This record gives sequence, structure tokens and C-alpha cells, in this order.
Amino acid sequence: MFTAAAESLLHQAREIQDEELQRFCSRVSKLLQEEDLGPTAVDSLQRLFLIVSATKYPRRLDKTCVDLLQATLCLPACPEQLQVLCAAILREMSPSDSLNLSCDRAQNTRQLSLVASVLLAQGDRKQEVKSVGQRIFTVLESRQPEGPSLRHLLPVLSKVVGLAPGTLQEDQINLLSKRLVDWLRHASVQQGLPHSGGFFSTPRARQPGPVTEVDGAVASDFFTVLSTGQYFTEDQWLNVQAFSMLRAWLLHEGPEAPGTLDTDDRSELEGSTLSVLSAASTASRLLPPRERLREVAFEYCQRLIEQSNRRALRKGDSDLQKADPSFLYRTLSCLKALHARLGTDPGSERALLPLAQFFLNHGEAAAVGSEAIYQHLLSRLPSEHFHNPVLAFEVIRFCRDNLPLFDHHLLGVLKSSFPNLFKFLAWNSPPLTSEFVGLLPALVDAGTAVEMLHLLLDLPCLTAALHLQLRSSSTPPERPPWDASSRTPGRLEALRDPQCQGLFQHLLRTKASGSTERLTPLHRLLQPLASCARVAQCAEAVPTLLQAFFSAVIQFADEALTNQLALLLLERSDSLYPVPQYEAHVHRVLSAQFLSLCQLNPSLVVELAKELLEFLGSVSNTQSRAGVFTSVVWAIGEYLSVTYDRRCTVEQINRFFEALEALLFEVTQSRPSADQPRCPPQVVTVLMTTLTKLASRSQDLIPRVSLFLSKMRTLAQGPASSCTHSEEDAEAVRTRATELLNLLKMPSVAQFVLTPSAEVCHPRYHRDTNTSLPLALRTVSRLVEKESSFLPA
Repeated sequence: MFTAAAESLLHQAREIQDEELQRFCSRVSKLLQEEDLGPTAVDSLQRLFLIVSATKYPRRLDKTCVDLLQATLCLPACPEQLQVLCAAILREMSPSDSLNLSCDRAQNTRQLSLVASVLLAQGDRKQEVKSVGQRIFTVLESRQPEGPSLRHLLPVLSKVVGLAPGTLQEDQINLLSKRLVDWLRHASVQQGLPHSGGFFSTPRARQPGPVTEVDGAVASDFFTVLSTGQYFTEDQWLNVQAFSMLRAWLLHEGPEAPGTLDTDDRSELEGSTLSVLSAASTASRLLPPRERLREVAFEYCQRLIEQSNRRALRKGDSDLQKADPSFLYRTLSCLKALHARLGTDPGSERALLPLAQFFLNHGEAAAVGSEAIYQHLLSRLPSEHFHNPVLAFEVIRFCRDNLPLFDHHLLGVLKSSFPNLFKFLAWNSPPLTSEFVGLLPALVDAGTAVEMLHLLLDLPCLTAALHLQLRSSSTPPERPPWDASSRTPGRLEALRDPQCQGLFQHLLRTKASGSTERLTPLHRLLQPLASCARVAQCAEAVPTLLQAFFSAVIQFADEALTNQLALLLLERSDSLYPVPQYEAHVHRVLSAQFLSLCQLNPSLVVELAKELLEFLGSVSNTQSRAGVFTSVVWAIGEYLSVTYDRRCTVEQINRFFEALEALLFEVTQSRPSADQPRCPPQVVTVLMTTLTKLASRSQDLIPRVSLFLSKMRTLAQGPASSCTHSEEDAEAVRTRATELLNLLKMPSVAQFVLTPSAEVCHPRYHRDTNTSLPLALRTVSRLVEKESSFLPA
């Protein structure tokens, strides 16, 4: 908490209006143009920094002032305090289009670190991260032993590695690895000199002594962060900084195969008469830079362990040594009590996340069950605080980031809690969609796939139900005048209706139940809320989530699950929450995913023959579910074949043919009306194509389909077609009918083209003009021409 004086200063800084700020910027600009930048300039820059940093929104400064701040930052001779303040003000303004800084303008490493901090705050809009990294590596490459200090650049370089690790080249990675080896392993073991000698200093007083161990003994090995001394040298500071960035750098490099030695070198080492230690040392020097760094890091950690076993003289060093598992056990009781308090303390929900992180990291080592914490995190928080966007993001990010740490049991708890986690998604879908796309593969398995797909399709309905739940728990004065639930109190009363109450409880469940419910009554009840902005936003996210869901499911789905999902797609395609444009967008995804399921399991068409025939029996499906209907018809024509399933019989082919023939006749012969609009031409052409494919597999049907196609061609050419289709649509139908008729004139070729074998589907049949498929198509084209003499009389 700030003191009263600090709070007063912050309040004054926030209250400054733009006009007053511009006048102050003018005074700052005049001060920065003076030759002597004294205490007045420092005081003014401190005040300016307070003003620009006190508000959450960016302040706009005069361009002249911004240019002078940049110029002052890059002055060769300028007090360091002024440069630090200039850099801090410019960082607060970032990202900004008015900055024209460059690392090339920096005169020394201290200045370069300040300029780089401003450039990195820009957010890499102009590849600032890469340019900063290149400049720092240039300094690393050119630095001589007596060159400028690198202490200021290592923190910046560590940030560059974290922000854009892919920008580093192989030679740069090797260079930094070599430098880290030098700093970690070869720092001086003599203490540094005092910062200033003074008039009364003597040569004897300035003589540096050796660094010591924590027990006061003279250092017996190389310098580490646990070595002690009164003053430190430049390379010792670099040693400390190198150790601070060592873990991040090793993780950035990733695991690699150990470096291999040349055959001659290996033979020489193996045949050497040197001691084992000497041989190991020689082999170490022959390792590549990154492997050498890993070895030095291991030696450094061994040295730290050895130093920790010494008896420390000072309490601070002793406490540092004792940062081991003993602290873990002493902390557990305190954290358990903290969790008990957090369960009853409103407003402290976010504090549960670091607590859960602690038990996730150390619970197994301490042999402590943390079931209650995870149940609290995954059960109560989503149910009670789904409307807290920050908490929602942090919980989902916690789950996603810690997936590698979840054991089998905890992963099971996470999967069973997906209905609860979806409440976060339903209420905060725009910012959480990408997070859930990454989390979905870990949540879905064969046991949860069907239930999860139902919930994904009902996600906008879940948003409306949460909206109603939130309003029902609020007192009337808390409801805003635009709240739709206040205008239709019947929906709130419906929460107490036994039938609707059961559906609400199912939709708002906290755990996966393994059961599914048709929520059609709930869709009707909540229909007035379908136009709410939050519901519409959630509906827009569902297609993306469905694609992520199916991408994950296809990786492990067996035939039984594939059949279940295919049936579910057909059932739910006409049972969606009526959000504007929602049905059309979802149908587009479902139609594509139905084909993916058929491709994964072509036997699906044979195994679900009864259900597919029932689906084809409804003419209304050609209108209300045209996209899904088209995919089903196409899949029947593609996969209802003995090529894909030996159980496919001629009787099955005939049943599907008759159903499709009757359907095509009905949709083409009936005139459009208000109750039954015209059938989309895509449906008509797919129906004709599928009938032709089935006839090519049961050639007794060829005369029937040929006659039907001739009628379709005549119908599309006649004046009546203008009443049902546009000229462009009629031309598409006419062209397809003509193509199919020509193909059926040669039944054997038709079967070859419409039902190709697996090897014919190989890409080479489409690329090589000398293979059978192109030759067959060219032959058919010549044979069906009316002028050709090869046609039978």
C-alpha cells in the first residue's frame, strides 16, 4: 500500500489534463535544450515520469519533447540518472509511432541497454527484438578483454532470448554458450578493488584479497554465487548474471544428442595412458559449445552443493544454504491453513492459483494429497465466478501450462470437469477461444467425446442459461434497464418448473455425467436471449472449437466412436439454439466433419444404413440442412461400395438408389412455395451423381438412371425450369446430367471412373498422362461424341 503522501501525488498526476501536460512538456523541452542538464532537469523528468506512468491509458506527449527525450538518451556525455529517466518515460509511451531510436546510436553498453529496453517495449512491430539481439551479439563478438562492460547487456539479452528465441542463428548460440562457459568457470578468485580510493587511502588498503567460502575459508575452487567478499570484480558480476540466466538459456536450447568426437580423437583418448580424470578433461574441451556449457553448468551446481555443506558464519548465508526441502515441509501446514481460509474469504479466488501451483510442483515430494485444492479450483471457481474474466483466463492458462505436470489422476479430474470449465468459455468466449483450442485435446477422450460434442453445440444456450442464472441471483435494483430477463419474468419462473429445472441442472452440471439430454424445450424457453451480444459472441466461437474438437478426436477414434459421432451430427443438425446465423455456420462445419468421419471409417455408411435411409426420407432436410444433406448423399455415393466394405450387397445399393430416386423426383417435380422453397442446385447435382455411382455398381439400374437423367436434362432445358432455378443453376444441372449420361454409355468405363480402385486413386494417375485414368477419360470423350463413328447404332 502507498503512503498518504504517495497517494496524493498519484492522484494529482492522474488529474492533470492534456493542456496542462502540454505546457509542462514545453518547459521540459526547454530544459533539455540547455547545455548544463542539472538538478532542475532531473526533477522535471521525475515529475513527467510520474504523470505518464500514473494512468492506465497512454499519455500523448508533444513530438518536440519526445524527440528531445530520445536525443538526451543518446547523448555521449550525459548524467546516467537523466538517461535512465528518459528511457523510463519512453517505455511508458510504448508502443509509439513517433519513436526513431536505433541501437546504433548508443555510445556504450550502459546506453545500449537503456535504448534496447525502449525498443523491446515497442512490441516487435518493426522487428525491434531481432535488431536488439543482433546489436548485442555484435558487441559480444568484438569485445576485447579490456573492452566495455557487458553487465548491462546480459539482462537485455536474456529478455531477447525469451521474446524471440527463433531469431538467433547457430553461430550466435555457440558464441553465447562459449561466453557463458567463460563467465561461469573462469571468474577471478580475487576480490575487487573499492569503488574509489579517496585522499586518505593507502596502497596497502587497496590490495585485493582472495574471495572466501561461506565458512570464512579461502576459496578452494572457482567463483560462484555463494562465494563471499567485500568487493567484486567485473567478471565476478558477470558470473552471477550468467548463473541467473543459465536455466532459461539451457531450456531455450532444448535437449540435443551429446557431441560426438572424431574417430581419431576417440581412439587417442581411449588409448591414452593419462588418468581417467585427465582423459575426461580432454574430452570435455573437445565438446561442442552447447554441450560444454551443459557440463560446466553441472560442475557449477556440484560446486554450489559442496559450498552449501559448509558451516556459514553469517545468518544470511546460513538461511540461503537452508533453501532445501526442509522449508517445504515447514511451509505445508501454513499453506493448508491458507487454503482453508481462502475457501471462506470472498475476493481471494485468484490467490488459489499460486497455491495450486505450489502443490502441483511440490505436493508429490511432500507426499501430501492436494485433492481438495484442485476440486476447489475446478469445481467451485467456474461455477461461482464464471463472470470474472481475469480469473477465467488465469484458470484456463494454469490448466494449459501445467498439462505436462498433471499425473493420471489429476488429468482424470481435469477431463471430468470440462462441463464446468466450459462455463468460463461460454461467458468469456472471445478472449478464451484460442486458449481452449490448445486445451481441448487434453480434455477429450473416448469417454467424454460424445458428451463434449453435445455441450459444444449447446454452448450459446449455456451462455443464455448462465445469463439467466446470474440475473436470478441478483436483486432487482442490481439489474440494468437493458437486461432482457427483467422484461420477461416468465423465464425466471421457469427455473422452478420441474421439467425445465432438470434441463437447467443438466446444462449447468459441474462434472461429466456420461449422459446426454435433448435441450429443445430449453431452446424455446431461452429463445428471447438468443439476440444478446454475449450469446452471439459465443456462437461465433463454436465453429472454431468444433474444428479443434474433431481434429483431436480423429487421432484416437475407433469405429464405434466414429459411428456415434456421425449419428450425433445428423441428430443435432436440426436441434441447435436459434442464434442468428449460428445454424448456417455450424452446418458448414458439421458437413465437412461428417465426410472426415466417413473417410476415417468408410464402413460407417453400411453400418448406419438404416439411420441414413431415415435421414434421406425427409424432403425438408434438403432445405433446412442442405449442407449436411449434401455431404450425406455424397458419402453414400462414395463409400457404399464393396471396395470399402465387403458387407455391402446389391440389395443395399438398390434400397439407397430407390430412396434417392424418389427424393430427387419429389424435389424436382414440385413447384416452390412459401412452405417449400426450391431445392438448391447443389443438392440436385449431388443426387444425380450419387444415383449414377450406385447404378455403375449395380448395372441393372443403368437404364433407370439413364432415363431419369434424360428427363432431368430435358426439364432443365424447358421453360418450367425458370420457375424453379435461375439460368445459371439450370445450366449447372443440365451440364451435370449430360456428363453423367455420356459416362453411362460405356458401363465398364463408368464403373472404372465412378468407383476407382485404391491404386487408381494414387496421385500418379492424375499427374502422368500415360497412365490408365487419363487415357480412359480421353477414350470416353471421343466415344461419346455424336460425330464419332465408333458409337453403336
